[in-house]
Amino acid sequence: MSNSKLNHPGDGYLAWLQYRRVTPEANVNPYAGYEHIVVAEGDDVVIRSAVNELTQGLEGITGGKVSVSGKTMKTRSVIIGTFGTGSGIDEAFSEEVSSAIQPEGYAIHTDSLTGNITIGAATSQGILYGVFHLLRIMGTGGSVHNLNILENPVNQLRMINQWDNMDGSVERGYAGESIFYENNRITGNLQRIQDYARLLASSGINAIAINNVNVHRVESRLLTEFLPDVVKLAAVLRAYAIKLFLSINYASPIELGGLSSADPLDAGVREWWTAAASEVYAAIPDFGGFLVKADSENRPGPFTYGRDHADGANMLAEALKPHGGIVIWRCFVYNCKQDWRDRTTDRARAAYDHFQPLDGRFMDNVILQVKNGPIDFQVREPVSPLLGAMPHTNQVIEFQIAQEYTGQQRHVCYLVPQWKEILNFDTHLRGEGTTVKRIVDGSVHGNAYSGFAAVSNIGNDTNWTGHLLAQANLFGYGRLAWNPELSAEKMAVEWITLTFGTNELLVQTLLDILMNSWEIYESYTAPLGVGFMVNPDHHYGPNVDGYEYSMWGTYHFADCYGIGVDRTSATGTGYTSQYARMNMECYESLESCPDELLLFFHHVPYTHVLHSGKTVIQHIYDTHFEGAERADGLAAAWKLMKEHVDEQAYRQVADRLAEQVDHAKEWRDRINTYFLRKSGIADQWGRTIY
Repeated sequence: MSNSKLNHPGDGYLAWLQYRRVTPEANVNPYAGYEHIVVAEGDDVVIRSAVNELTQGLEGITGGKVSVSGKTMKTRSVIIGTFGTGSGIDEAFSEEVSSAIQPEGYAIHTDSLTGNITIGAATSQGILYGVFHLLRIMGTGGSVHNLNILENPVNQLRMINQWDNMDGSVERGYAGESIFYENNRITGNLQRIQDYARLLASSGINAIAINNVNVHRVESRLLTEFLPDVVKLAAVLRAYAIKLFLSINYASPIELGGLSSADPLDAGVREWWTAAASEVYAAIPDFGGFLVKADSENRPGPFTYGRDHADGANMLAEALKPHGGIVIWRCFVYNCKQDWRDRTTDRARAAYDHFQPLDGRFMDNVILQVKNGPIDFQVREPVSPLLGAMPHTNQVIEFQIAQEYTGQQRHVCYLVPQWKEILNFDTHLRGEGTTVKRIVDGSVHGNAYSGFAAVSNIGNDTNWTGHLLAQANLFGYGRLAWNPELSAEKMAVEWITLTFGTNELLVQTLLDILMNSWEIYESYTAPLGVGFMVNPDHHYGPNVDGYEYSMWGTYHFADCYGIGVDRTSATGTGYTSQYARMNMECYESLESCPDELLLFFHHVPYTHVLHSGKTVIQHIYDTHFEGAERADGLAAAWKLMKEHVDEQAYRQVADRLAEQVDHAKEWRDRINTYFLRKSGIADQWGRTIY
């Protein structure tokens, strides 16, 4: 059981697992009397975690002491176990219900006579998820009378990608140093890893890659020298039904094995990977597999040897297949050394151009991991056309919980509404209704593997995420991966209530802050889908021309006449042709292209009139003034909550919101001044632009 109860309740360490007692103003604790847990199960490590979690949760919520045994008592009980183990599990559910439960699913039932609550599942993983569901109901003040719940996860893979390096740094990390590594060693603080595993499992996460996809020389040795310590991490994660993956260095046969080549068609290289995989599985029998970034941003890969991505991925897949392992191959591959003078090379085209022609050539235990957009986790960009365009290839969608381009967890930006919008996008690849969520859950193409992956946003800051409100993104990601039909509002309310309590004014204020935050952040940063406009390298703060003459391919092409990138098939890079016809025609035409993506697809004059009726230049001025004002409104709303929230939590959020207010003004003034000077067109309202 976690010892995290020792932490101050306002420091954020307990996150949404605070298990606080029902509010004092309630006359009767509706969960009182649940003082006993019946475990109809053997000695399973995941069941033990479920029992520990349920014990800790019930004791916190009821304020009483909880006992555990193998049989029911006179007091009301929570009964947990897998089907076929007896002790009332099978009797509580009809055959129709039990047969509908998938490997990670569960059913919860309240007996109307005894009040006993039974959680049944086909596996111990399902029991753990069912326990967390029950505690979520109680933690948000829901009724436990007449429960009849049947839940199965929609997505098979629900994964976190840590971008942690063994020196303790975290690439694109905004919440302190790594909790996994320090001084080029795996941490000895396994308690913190366990507490992280609890957070992940409670929101439905079932897989994690524990090191950065940019694998340096020292991290390469996680396969060899550091494997005994990886085994310890795997054991901690296993107890919470989380499979461990490793990001691997494609050049490992050279760097670790002393070979002269990493050619995927070389027999010696294939043998090296087969042996390496066998050693890992001998140590970790339930090892998940390899996550790979290859031939991208100067990382080694099969291109060196005249091979393609299918050749590279299949070599690794062959090594893992006898053990049931999978290869997750990232599709973030593009020319990162392009000439800014060259208008024909378009970074947005790259993933599709590289991978779509390879459809059908990947082994069935290879999954392509596709970023949600064609560029790089911008506050606004279209959905990647590669999603669903390879019907004979497994795909998962990749999100970034870390707010690299959305305020770096110094600004509040609740990303779940953005992810919902992406998942609900209709690709039209198989007619109307071919949404992204149906593609990534495998139901459109019937793929063997499917699901979600996302870049983690945690570090060793006490509150895990730097900005306390950024915890909502981690929680929301897990819940959304489990069930993409959940609303952004529902997930936000769950997180707020579990984290801050049930005070209605506080809940509503935080809900308003979260639900408006993405729109506010977008409004004072890069306009109309153009993207970037950030400082190079660290990507925090405004720098309109920061990447305009760089090799990274993220341009806006602003001049004195207009702005935007022509990605049309008629006159531009042809990127629009990568979409199904209906979407292609929508984006191709100025008349139908959505305003919020206009500058992603078109180069237009500043005087171009948007569907809103405003000109592009006036839209830029208005949104940046309004965005800064609304950011100030977030801070003002939070100040009114001072008497309703723990002082430490209040101060942490207040400090971050104050920084956001100042920074939003900096964004406003730099963007507006730049475009006033470029266009020579004044703000029609005469506001101050420098």
